[in-house]
Amino acid sequence: MLAPSALVLRAPGTNCDAETAYAFELAGAKTATRHINRWLESPRLAEEFQILCLPGGFSYGDDIGAGRIFAARLNQRLHDALQEFRRRGGLILGICNGFQVLVQTGLLDHPDGPDRQMTLTWNDGGRFLDRWVDLETVGDRSVFLRGIAAVELPIAHAEGRFVARDAETFERLDQAGQLALRYRGGSNPNGSQGDVAGACDATGRVLGLMPHPERCIDPTHHPQWTRRPPAAEGAGLQLFRNAVDYFR
Repeated sequence: MLAPSALVLRAPGTNCDAETAYAFELAGAKTATRHINRWLESPRLAEEFQILCLPGGFSYGDDIGAGRIFAARLNQRLHDALQEFRRRGGLILGICNGFQVLVQTGLLDHPDGPDRQMTLTWNDGGRFLDRWVDLETVGDRSVFLRGIAAVELPIAHAEGRFVARDAETFERLDQAGQLALRYRGGSNPNGSQGDVAGACDATGRVLGLMPHPERCIDPTHHPQWTRRPPAAEGAGLQLFRNAVDYFR
């Protein structure tokens, strides 16, 4: 079968697009990186792709909040195109700043819901964190996380603390299997409610996560790789392979 096509969408301040595109290529996708302005010029651009990824970085400098300007541009000009991409069965992945963008666009909420169900705010302590964390998946809702029970990945963010709108909303999202990725074993670095490190939409085809899987696609990416048993690939590559395999 033909390899699925992945679109890595960048904006001013994005700095993880090349690594993310390479990860999709290693997983078997045909990958293209495009600036958001190219999509604004051609609203039907995404019709050529099956996978859409919003990579990490500091889009528009995060000047008024992480991911807000990027999300505003998407919502103002490409809202219908994004919703159509999801409706026709496309996969959408947001990594770190991309997760922050997804939260602001509402793509992780119910498409007909009037209110935002979740947010990502400043880490406890109010400072940027850059470290490796232990993670575990909860349920099997997310397409991207299938077959991944536990994984260790790096984080690098200042506004990554997950908070649901209220306790009832958190419980509803949890029961629906949408709070799909958690910090494990007391490794919650930022005070996220319920140790949440990633969340998906109700379909499981849209996922946002704070850790960076594209920074662990080769065994040598792990700081302790010389002390570990030999491995063919880094643990993060499976997430990208799951996206590719979904269309095979």
